[in-house]
Amino acid sequence: MTDRLVEANRHYAEAFTDPGMDARPVLHVAVVACMDARLDLHKALGLQLGDCHTIRNAGGVVTDDVIRSLTISQRKLGTRSIVLIHHTGCGLESLTEDFRNELEMEVGQRPAWAVESFRDVDQDVRQSMQRVRTSPFLLYKDDVRGFVFDVRTGLLREVDPA
Repeated sequence: MTDRLVEANRHYAEAFTDPGMDARPVLHVAVVACMDARLDLHKALGLQLGDCHTIRNAGGVVTDDVIRSLTISQRKLGTRSIVLIHHTGCGLESLTEDFRNELEMEVGQRPAWAVESFRDVDQDVRQSMQRVRTSPFLLYKDDVRGFVFDVRTGLLREVDPA
């Protein structure tokens, strides 16, 4: 499979021209979203290359590493807005923290990280918004909005932070 991706890159590079962009996102926005392969964020949000920083992980949850990336994005690369996107039918809804126990039994070592599983996607978006808003490392917290992407319709639904 990796060879297929490398070959696709060769074809891409044949027509590639340096867009001459700065590393700073044009729209001054960072998007945190789930890594789910069904989410084509650029198409879904009408974004072009260079418009935003995109940070993805399992569940799109705000972890310490996401805070690290957002802090660099804001403090060194000029972003001001944060958009959080979770989605319907997320795999984390079917996991529990017991997954860490399973790994410990199999590997002989317990992971230091939390699974960050959840049952209520809206509540998890709220928790992620709260983690952003309470981080002492982030400068800009006024424009933090959270959404749920419906994988069947392609529509975003905003989550009330309350």
